[in-house]
This record gives sequence, C-alpha cells and structure tokens, in this order.
Amino acid sequence: MSVSPGAWMYPRPRPGNLREIAEKIEDATSLRVQILGGKLVMSPTPRGKRAGVVKQVRRQLEAVVLPDGLEDDDWLADAALAVEVVSQSEKSRDIRDKADWYAVVRVPVLLVIDLRNGTWTLHTQPDNGAYRDVLPGKFGESVLLPEPFGVEIVTDNFPVYGAAPRSSRKPWA
Repeated sequence: MSVSPGAWMYPRPRPGNLREIAEKIEDATSLRVQILGGKLVMSPTPRGKRAGVVKQVRRQLEAVVLPDGLEDDDWLADAALAVEVVSQSEKSRDIRDKADWYAVVRVPVLLVIDLRNGTWTLHTQPDNGAYRDVLPGKFGESVLLPEPFGVEIVTDNFPVYGAAPRSSRKPWA
C-alpha cells in the first residue's frame, strides 16, 4: 500500500467537515465541489458558454440580497434559490437526482438552465422530497422568479451547446 506525499496533511471526509474538505479541494484544484446527499461531487469550474450564462444570471440577480457567510455543512438548507446550469456532459438522471436533493433540503426555488437543448425549468414548492410546481420554458422566454425575488430572468442571449455563430462566408468560397 502506498500513500501519496501530503495525503496525511488533509483531513478525511466525515460528517461535519464536508464543507471544509470541499473548500480545500477547490483551493488545490480547478474543480468546483458540491455537497449533495452527504457526498462530495466534483465538477470543472464553469467555462465558456456555461460560465457566460452563470454571469448573466448573476448580473440579473444582483439586486437581490441572498444569505452569505454560512459556515456549516447544512448551508444549502438556508438557501432561498439555487441555480443549476447543466454541463454538456451531465446526464438527465443526474439532473433529476439534483432536483430531488434540492427538494429534500427544502430549497424553495430551483432554476435549472439546460444549454444542451435551450430550455429552463423552474421548480418551486418543495414537498416530501419533490417539487410540487414545475414550470418548463425555452430560451427566449423569460423566467419570473416568485417572491421574495420577483426578478425576471431574461434568457434571450443564453447560448446552446454545439451552436456556433453563423458566418456569412461560405465554407467552399
């Protein structure tokens, strides 16, 4: 059995220190780390189209004050809104599992933005591990977040994976 150098320097994941471990992983790598269902889930930091959508949504939400500085592993249970921008490689089952998990911890509003097919889904009213109200829409249709937000998210400029800008130049010219 071999131990990589420095392995003893980091605490082992256990209930109660997952947020600390997640932050250490994020600091040491370019991965984003989430705690879902008591497990650490790692994914690359949003880049390209996904990062652009995250920035657009953030700018549209800037007027809304959200909780900050939460320190324990249950921080998401205090969140009023979660926004998931689906990565190109994410599976539909993973997205459903995430939505269910957000409902279990009773996040009141979940907005899922899917760049794979140009759609969004607004989930509200978490109840018994599922969202009672699910409103689907397409890019180009605005999303009205319910109170206490009352913010309209404009989706007109959200890109779709695989869609390249059109060029007036013909490929054979």
